[in-house]
Amino acid sequence: MKTALAALTFLCLMSGTATAEGPKVTLLTAKDLPESPGKEAVMITVEHAPGGSSASHRHNAHAFVYVLEGSVVMQLKGGPEVTLTPGQSFYEGPADVHVVDRNASATQPAKFLVVLIKDKGAPAVLPAQ
Repeated sequence: MKTALAALTFLCLMSGTATAEGPKVTLLTAKDLPESPGKEAVMITVEHAPGGSSASHRHNAHAFVYVLEGSVVMQLKGGPEVTLTPGQSFYEGPADVHVVDRNASATQPAKFLVVLIKDKGAPAVLPAQ
């Protein structure tokens, strides 16, 4: 039940931090990690409509991103902007600020898979400060 509540909180936070063309976030699974007490893994897909993006944020998690469809532009604070296409991946650490997360195309949708490893019950997304 707590995992489902954490996932719901995550989805609400993602919606709250998104722009008008915000992402569609779909929870695929959430699982406690018994070998790492107090940790859980959450797997989601994120879909950006053409021209869509997310507001600046950070994850209270290790976030592993894998692009499934389309092309996305990602940038962490202090790092270079990168454009990723299907089959490419991106990593964000718990303290990284994700300043750019947008669809690279104004005409085609983009979709990526995200695996988050985080403290159980802790929010996975926080507004950038």
